[in-house]
This record gives sequence, structure tokens and C-alpha cells, in this order.
Amino acid sequence: MEKQEMFNDLTAEINSKRKMMIKVGMSKGLHHFETIQYSEELDKLIYKYQSLVKVASN
Repeated sequence: MEKQEMFNDLTAEINSKRKMMIKVGMSKGLHHFETIQYSEELDKLIYKYQSLVKVASN
């Protein structure tokens, strides 16, 4: 898989996870375990994206 495709896939996954987190947060509350779970998953995806950016810039 080429770098640009990896970035695109990861960006799509980040956006999807963010939308799910917001949807659950608005319906169940920001402190609900499901909202927190989505938030943690989103953090991991963002960290992965940032790591890819760092590697690609070297």
C-alpha cells in the first residue's frame, strides 16, 4: 500500500471514529463509557497518523 493511500485510509478512519464519538457523546453523554472508548480509539488513530507523518517527513 502506498503512503498516500495509507494517509487517506487513516484520515477516513479518524473522521468516522470522530463522528461516532460525537454521536454517542450527544446521545449518552460525554462521561459515558462508550464515548470514552471512542475517544481513546480516536487518540490511538491520531497518534498513528502523527507517527506516519513524522516518518514520511524524514
